[in-house]
Amino acid sequence: MELTGRQRRHLRGLAHDLDPVVQLGKLGATPAVIEAVEAALLAHELVKVKLPQVEKAVRSELAHGLETSTRAAFVGLTGRVLILYRPHPKEPRIELP
Repeated sequence: MELTGRQRRHLRGLAHDLDPVVQLGKLGATPAVIEAVEAALLAHELVKVKLPQVEKAVRSELAHGLETSTRAAFVGLTGRVLILYRPHPKEPRIELP
C-alpha cells in the first residue's frame, strides 16, 4: 500500500499522542514480534513500534523488514519509533484524506 505525502502527514498527526504498542529487542524482528505487530495493526490500524538502540542504517533496515512482513504502509520513522498503518480488512476506522 502506497501513501501520498498528505496521507502520511495526516496519519503522523493521528499517531502523535499514541504510545508504542510493540517493542523490538536486540534479536530484532522475530516471528513473535511480527505476530504482535500483526495483532496490533488488526486492532488499531495505526501503531507505533519502538526499535532497539542500534545504528540508523540498521533501524531503517528493521523498519523496512517489518513493513514488508506485515504488509503495512510505512508512515514515518522518528528516531527509534516506527509508525505503521494498515486499514482493517472489513471495518476501517481511520479515514484518509
